Amino acid sequence: MKIVVCVSLVPDSTTKVKVGSSGKSIDETGVTYIINPYDEFAVEEAVQLKEKNGGEVTAISVGTERSKEAIKKAFQMGADKGILVKSDTADNDSFTVAKNLASAIKELSPDIIFFGKQSIDYDGSVVTGMTAELLGLPFVNVVTKLELNGNEATAEREIEGGKEIVKTSLPAVFGAQKGLNNPRYPNLKSIMASKSKPIEEKPFLNERKTEVAEMSLPESKGQGKIFTDGVSNVPELVRLLREEAKVI
Repeated sequence: MKIVVCVSLVPDSTTKVKVGSSGKSIDETGVTYIINPYDEFAVEEAVQLKEKNGGEVTAISVGTERSKEAIKKAFQMGADKGILVKSDTADNDSFTVAKNLASAIKELSPDIIFFGKQSIDYDGSVVTGMTAELLGLPFVNVVTKLELNGNEATAEREIEGGKEIVKTSLPAVFGAQKGLNNPRYPNLKSIMASKSKPIEEKPFLNERKTEVAEMSLPESKGQGKIFTDGVSNVPELVRLLREEAKVI
């Protein structure tokens, strides 16, 4: 079985974001980068399928030289090969990323493709669907359970207020949600083995459709009001909810 898992490098979720001097990107001073957390569920599912059915897992990323770190983390978890579509900048729009991923994936003709359901930096949740559309493949996102039976896949996905069961033929694209599995912690043996695994570099296709015009932080929250006189404060509370908060 040929399996592809797409991974990205993102700022650590504990990062205190500051807007850079250009006003169009973040200030990277002191920022720690990690593999996108949802991608870890995707990698784990890919590796588990390989262990169960045999085959090969290829991790693919689009980005600068730094993006190799995401591929190396996939290696440590059990991926076999890596492909970096190398860009001069990390500030690529979703369509450009999807176009480059689709181009690299098409050459491999995999049986199944995994993504994290979204990245935690831009939170657009569109790259996975765009890539599937460019490949002409069925796509199921927010997957919390996946079973394969020959050339058919049954996926359980989260929807508002419940769950949905989707059946599709392979090849197909799946977006992993938390709960699909428990990502493994790499041991020393897998970390050492990952150092000798190859990362192939492919040329980047600039297909940008959008550009960031401006980036800014949200307004800071105002100081809250505390009422201490019980029911006598109700009229004032109602007035503030109506006139200031405008929620009633």
